[in-house]
Amino acid sequence: MTAGGAPARQQAERVGRRAEQMAAWWLRLKGYRLVASRIRTPFGEMDLVARRGAIVIIVEVKYRRRHETGLEAILPFQQQRIARAALWWLSRRGLDPTLALRFDVVTIVPWRLPRHLADAWRP
Repeated sequence: MTAGGAPARQQAERVGRRAEQMAAWWLRLKGYRLVASRIRTPFGEMDLVARRGAIVIIVEVKYRRRHETGLEAILPFQQQRIARAALWWLSRRGLDPTLALRFDVVTIVPWRLPRHLADAWRP
């Protein structure tokens, strides 16, 4: 249990939600339009979906003590899961099939500006 009696999982959930909010704010400042957040699919979850021009961006948000460990935290099987979830979700949205798809990572570190890594991986 953490302070105040909340289980550690609930605390982690709150921290994750705040990190996603900060990442969404950061992306908006950079000119991205947020399309959706916290998407659940039969294949897994996606943190954020944004759009900029003709590109749909699937954004994985990682809260870490150091920016450098954010990308390392997304293992190949997780990348595949996120890609399957993205394709499933996009196929049901009826989006223009000519739109490009990109996978980005935003790392959130205490007392630092967020770091956005565009095109972090390709499925």
